[in-house]
Amino acid sequence: MVLIAAAVCTKAGKTIVSRQFVEMTKARIEGLLAAFPKLIPTGTQHTFVETDSVRYVYQPIERLYMLLITTRASNILEDLETLRLFARIIPEYCKSLEENEIIDNAFNLIFAFDEIVALGYRESVNLSQIRTFVEMDSHEERVYQAVRQTQEREAKLKMREKAKELQRQKIEAVKRGIKPSYGSSGGFGANTNTYSSPAPNDLLVNDVKPPVYTPTQKPRGMKLGGKGRDVESFVDQLKSEGEKVVTPISNSVSQTGSKTPQIKSDINDVHLRLEEKLVVRMGRDGGVQQFEVLGLVTLHIGDEKLGRIRVQLENKDTRGVQLQTHPQVDKELFKMRSQIGLKQSSKPFPLRSDVGVLKWRLQGTEESYVPLLINCWPSESGDGGCDVNIEYELAHLNLELTDVNINIPLPIGSTPVVGECDGTYIHEQRRTQLIWNLPLIDANNKTGSLEFTVAKSIPDDFFPLTVSFTSRTSYASIKIIDVLSVDDDSPVKYSVESALYPDKYEIV
Repeated sequence: MVLIAAAVCTKAGKTIVSRQFVEMTKARIEGLLAAFPKLIPTGTQHTFVETDSVRYVYQPIERLYMLLITTRASNILEDLETLRLFARIIPEYCKSLEENEIIDNAFNLIFAFDEIVALGYRESVNLSQIRTFVEMDSHEERVYQAVRQTQEREAKLKMREKAKELQRQKIEAVKRGIKPSYGSSGGFGANTNTYSSPAPNDLLVNDVKPPVYTPTQKPRGMKLGGKGRDVESFVDQLKSEGEKVVTPISNSVSQTGSKTPQIKSDINDVHLRLEEKLVVRMGRDGGVQQFEVLGLVTLHIGDEKLGRIRVQLENKDTRGVQLQTHPQVDKELFKMRSQIGLKQSSKPFPLRSDVGVLKWRLQGTEESYVPLLINCWPSESGDGGCDVNIEYELAHLNLELTDVNINIPLPIGSTPVVGECDGTYIHEQRRTQLIWNLPLIDANNKTGSLEFTVAKSIPDDFFPLTVSFTSRTSYASIKIIDVLSVDDDSPVKYSVESALYPDKYEIV
């Protein structure tokens, strides 16, 4: 079937939401929608009507119509099945089937419509998958939020402990008749009439602008747990005394471990994104229980002059990755020349939308498929506790894994005593887990270990382990090496973004 457009309209003929899936002028689609109310037959149970050029397939939903406009050559049974899926989308995102509610949720409906149909053809998706796609849940965002919350909690805890210590020192100094070495103006130092701005990377626990001090203002005492300048000066004092204050990582378009926001300024009008998701489940004694790689190449065209192109791929994979192109992509061209281009070369790719053009999949239970091997070896000690040794090994040396976090569960109320650690670690008492962090794992840093001891524990307390990371290298060794114009095979300027991350990576 070729689906031209989908729309939600009232029974009086007013169009509320409309989404067009093929190239067509605005006047043409408005004319088709305006003609629909006049074509609805009376006294019949049919839910479709045909004209000389198109077919209208519709379904009443209380005081509304869910309408699909297709070609006359499309399969009516497939049309009706697709119509039912469209009709189920509306109550999924709208609390009531009223016109105002449809307008308020128009963007969510359009996003959901785009998941059902691409380039005029129905995608093989169900309602649950559409809900997941529209939510756009980001693993990188969840990792960033978890790291930020952990760092903020650690900084606040150190601030409270240090504040208590300074208060005790002040009380003891007063008892001895010694003047405290710090002032009471809200900062550390003797000058109460000046204000110096904090360093750029200082941690601001509360997002409050600091007050501006003038010589006429009366100095105020330092308030423990206060906001503004008190917090900034306190953190400065912690740093001057050798305390390590962790600065939260700023949010960025792509998490790379940098503490400053990274803005993508190198995106061209032809932009491709290679995204791969890993699903790994391994046993604690070895063996792969589940392994799967899901890859997707999406194409974004920002200039209508660059819509008629072909994408040249390079595939060096030898593990039998299953490739699948979009139905509108020329399969013979892909098989013979490893190029992605439309079957109808005279037509351009869709403008200003992310179009999935190629996806791949790899499944197996061979240990050689797993890129990062984790070996956790807890052994019982004589005092009722456990000595835990964990090591990692990068099996695929072509990969560069950044911001690697290995989360190790702990018994409730326990405190690990770490003896040896490559990288850094954080003990989260509330979540009863130990997070082993490694900024970078590559060919030069392919192995590492962590050793710690936990009292009153058994080996089962430390499973399952979960692993998270990000990478800019492709697992499947699939690369974009060129983009060519359909007209004269001349090179077209393009940009490529690659992302590899685990959807689920655990040792049970």
